[in-house]
Amino acid sequence: MKLPGHDAIARPAGEDLVTDRVKLPRKVVDRPIRQVVKRLLMALLVLVATAMVVYADRDGYHDDAGGSVGLLDAFYYATVTLSTTGYGDITPVSDGARITNIFVITPLRVLFLIILVGTTLEVLTERTREEWRLNRWRSALRDHTVVIGFGTKGRSAIQTVCATGLKKEQVIVVDPSAKAVDAATAEGYAGVVGDATRSDVLKRAEAHKARQIIVAPQRDDTAVLVTLTARQLNRGAKIVAAVREEENAPLLKQSGADAVITSASAAGRLLGLSVLSPAAGMVMEDLIQQGSGLDLVERPVVRGEVGKRTRETEDLVISVVRGHRVLGYDDPAVGTLQLTDRLITIVRASPGAQVAPGTRPLPRD
Repeated sequence: MKLPGHDAIARPAGEDLVTDRVKLPRKVVDRPIRQVVKRLLMALLVLVATAMVVYADRDGYHDDAGGSVGLLDAFYYATVTLSTTGYGDITPVSDGARITNIFVITPLRVLFLIILVGTTLEVLTERTREEWRLNRWRSALRDHTVVIGFGTKGRSAIQTVCATGLKKEQVIVVDPSAKAVDAATAEGYAGVVGDATRSDVLKRAEAHKARQIIVAPQRDDTAVLVTLTARQLNRGAKIVAAVREEENAPLLKQSGADAVITSASAAGRLLGLSVLSPAAGMVMEDLIQQGSGLDLVERPVVRGEVGKRTRETEDLVISVVRGHRVLGYDDPAVGTLQLTDRLITIVRASPGAQVAPGTRPLPRD
């Protein structure tokens, strides 16, 4: 299989790669340009109001240049006063004008400064707040799930693991598309914009501290490079990868993937099964959809089941995981259940039911 360079992998067609950064879920706010326009309009309104106050009391002002204070002079005075420049060529001389400056012009000056300077302060405050959130998020992040690719496969994988009780705060999406990451953050997940074949991008997603990594990019060659990079960063994480072509599955295994799902062949087998038996196809589709109907789950053996055979348990056991081996329910090597075994069972999903500790869904195609 030919592996193209990073530029061919990282950039979807027609889209530029955005600088690598972490995006946390956030509330929808006005666009920055709209906020700036609102503040400028408010500042202009304050300026006009100040000029009108001065012009209305123009007889109480003295202009060193001589002549009366006109409308242009009123705007000039309002401008230099609100900006705290204060040239002193136009000054209030009457008691009424000075009282107006104390109780009207000065509050307007303060309001004007708050509007303009407040924009800069808000930006600095927002940056500080975002940096604080990011640092707190990094320090609290442990045993999370990193999902590479927020396409159809990535979304379905996230929905499946979250259906078992995983919190959205424990999921980080990595995708080279800024639009895809924005969609992920809109759904409540943290996101990193960047090429996941680069180790620095995966480090931003804290992949070295992740418990499990789901590799679901659009291309098989990308999946191979991402798996190699992720396994180099995290030797203990469980890595599940998806490929389109079955011939590439062994290469993913060699790259460090614990499990490889072949999406194209799996879909083809489901189509063939549905042709031979539509009812069997419906059952398989039901098993694939986590959280409704019948579910495939992997759970530990409880003490009450130790010493029993697979058919003597309350759940429908289809396989037993013993060590690194997966044994069928009717395999003579199973014998009786041991406390260290894990069972792959079919259970009836109950909406809103709590998932038992140690229970997790099986990887989906």
